[in-house]
Amino acid sequence: MADMEELVQRLERAVSRLEVLSAESHRRPGDCGEVNGVIGGVAPSVEAFDKLMNGMVAEFLKNSRILAGDVETHAEMVHSAFQAQRAFLLMASQYQQPQENEVATLLKPISEKIQEIQTFRERNRGSNMFNHLSAVSESIPALGWIAVGPVASAVSAFSVLSSGPGFPPPPPPPPPPGPPPLFENEGRKEESSPSRSALFAQLNQGEAITKGLRHVTDDQKTYKNPGLRAQGGQARSPTKSHTPSPTSPKSHPSQKHDPVFELEGKKWRVEYQEDRNDLVISETELKQVAYIFKCDKSTLQIKGKVNSITIDNCKKFALVFDNVVGIVEVINSKDIQIQVMGRVPTISINKTEGCHIYLSEDALDCEIVSAKSSEMNILIPQDGDYREFPVPEQFKTAWDGSKLVTEPAEIMG
Repeated sequence: MADMEELVQRLERAVSRLEVLSAESHRRPGDCGEVNGVIGGVAPSVEAFDKLMNGMVAEFLKNSRILAGDVETHAEMVHSAFQAQRAFLLMASQYQQPQENEVATLLKPISEKIQEIQTFRERNRGSNMFNHLSAVSESIPALGWIAVGPVASAVSAFSVLSSGPGFPPPPPPPPPPGPPPLFENEGRKEESSPSRSALFAQLNQGEAITKGLRHVTDDQKTYKNPGLRAQGGQARSPTKSHTPSPTSPKSHPSQKHDPVFELEGKKWRVEYQEDRNDLVISETELKQVAYIFKCDKSTLQIKGKVNSITIDNCKKFALVFDNVVGIVEVINSKDIQIQVMGRVPTISINKTEGCHIYLSEDALDCEIVSAKSSEMNILIPQDGDYREFPVPEQFKTAWDGSKLVTEPAEIMG
């Protein structure tokens, strides 16, 4: 991830340098054999990108080929994505700004490569290198830097990299409609799981994790003090079950956590929100991710474009978002509603009971990946309304003579 961020920063610096060159030169492309302030060769932005391709990217490919298997296959997809990025930068350095409606077409090869990389990861969740695939998959949307910001946006890229006059930035998108109505049924028992972020924070302490343990002195150790053994009785056998006595302390209810709604680095944390329908994240960037944990009976709207969104251990929760360049994941949750206003390449549903997804016209090519989940429905816009399509939960598998064939099972009764 750090290498990818450094790559984006260096590319942005290259574009900034080229902007200065463009401001100092008022000649049109083609005068005296000059193109965008470069006589022969390629533009500085492309040259900088080539150095990165021949450096960190080449090293990444070399090491991935040593590991082979899924890692090597994934790395080749990453290489193709970088090649598509270079082709776009080269085009931007040689031509004037296109029409706004043409920019999406020009960016489509990069978008398709990013989606291919993320889809490969989703389809190989059983791989022993899944963590590696996830790290690459969650980092690759950084290639979308050319579509973000006033200087590095797709439209501004052509304006900056060409020597023609500047163009005003595109108008902001219209605000999305309100979120869908909240839920109609309770569903079934929630399946809990610990906070992954808290777990990793503890594991990352290393040796420091033992600092929280209380020191036991010699006079408190029963094997050195027979009197303590007589007071406390014999130690219980771990292989035998024991019935708690009437005086045994009752289990305490789960600790009440304070709600969290903050940007931590590049991660939006929305945690322990309850009965809140006014949650809105409006200041977003492509590099940012949103992590939503343990929210109950609440609604969140995310404006703009973000990298990815994760809904973990939530109940009766509604999400409305504009655009996601990576993936939206729903894990260990119940009664979830998601409304897509723009685009998203992949939505993953895992260990979830009840999930309704409202797709927009632009998101009909979204891939839905589900596992160990039930009561899933995809709602497709048709004739000004939504038509509901259930996601299969049961499958049948048969041997056709040469391989196993799996297909959704028809609902009986």
